[in-house]
Amino acid sequence: MSVTSRRTFLKATGAFAAAASIGMDRLAAKERHMPIGIQLYSVRSLFPKVGNPSPAELDAVLKQVRGAGYTAVEAAGYFGRTAPELRKSLDDAGLRAISTHHGLGQLRQQLDELIEYAHTLGLQFMVCSSAGGQHRDPTVKGGEQSVDDWRWIADEYTKIGEKVKAAGMTFGFHNHTGEYATIDGVWIYGELMRLTDPRYVVFEMDAGWVSAAGYDPITMLKKAPERFQLMHVKDVAKGADGKWHSAVLGRGKIDYAPIMAAATGLKQYFVEQEEFEMGVIDEITLEAEYMRKLKV
Repeated sequence: MSVTSRRTFLKATGAFAAAASIGMDRLAAKERHMPIGIQLYSVRSLFPKVGNPSPAELDAVLKQVRGAGYTAVEAAGYFGRTAPELRKSLDDAGLRAISTHHGLGQLRQQLDELIEYAHTLGLQFMVCSSAGGQHRDPTVKGGEQSVDDWRWIADEYTKIGEKVKAAGMTFGFHNHTGEYATIDGVWIYGELMRLTDPRYVVFEMDAGWVSAAGYDPITMLKKAPERFQLMHVKDVAKGADGKWHSAVLGRGKIDYAPIMAAATGLKQYFVEQEEFEMGVIDEITLEAEYMRKLKV
C-alpha cells in the first residue's frame, strides 16, 4: 500500500474509532456459536447447467453441501425456483438460508419482489453483491466510476437499506478489490463507510479481497466492528501469473484466527471458494474443518 493510500485509509477509518469503541467490550464478551456457513456460488460448477439446475440436481448438491459440514448458506441466485420450492429444498437438506446476494441494478428495479421472496425464504440479511459498474448518470455506460458515482451508490445503499429494515431484515454490501481504490485522493471504501447510514447499512467484508487489495482486515474490523456483521471467509494466494487467486483456507496468505477474534460485531460468516484445484466437495469439506477448529 502506498503512503498516500495508507494515510487516506487511516483518515477515513479514524472517524469511526470513538463510536465503534462503545459497546466493544460487551461484544467481545459475547460467546459466538455460529453455524458453519457457505456462499452457494462456491458450488455452482457442480450443476450440469450452471445456475439453472433441475430440482433433483439442486437437491442433490444441497445435500452434498450439508454433508461437507455446512448448515447455513448465502444464496447467489435462486436457481429458477419459487421461494416455497427453494425453502423446501433447503429444509430437506438440513440447511438454513441466512443471507442472499443481488446486484445493485436488480435491487433498484425489483426490491419489493426480492423482499417478498426473502421473507418466504426466512432471510435475515439482503446483500448487494456488487455495484455492477453503475453510474449516477444512467446514460453513461461502462468506463471507470467516479467519486461522485460512488457517493451516489452510497446514497442508493441507504435508500435500499431503509426499505429492507422496514421489512424486518438487514441490508449490507459486499466488497471486491475495486472498492479499495483511491480516486482523486478519496479512498472509495472509506467514502462508502462514511456516507451510508449505519442504521440501515452494514458491511459484508470479503476478507480475501481486502487482503488482496493490500489492506489489513483486522485494522478495519477494529475501527468499526459493529458495522461488519457479515464476512466472506476466503483465502488467497498469488499464482504463476502474479495475480491473486482463491486458495483452500489455511493454504494461502491469510490466518483467520486473529481476523475472527477482531470481528466482534460479526453475526455470520460464509466460506466462499471461487477456484478449485481439487474436487469442489473435497475442498469445501477441508474449509468447513478449518472453520470448525477456529470454534467461532
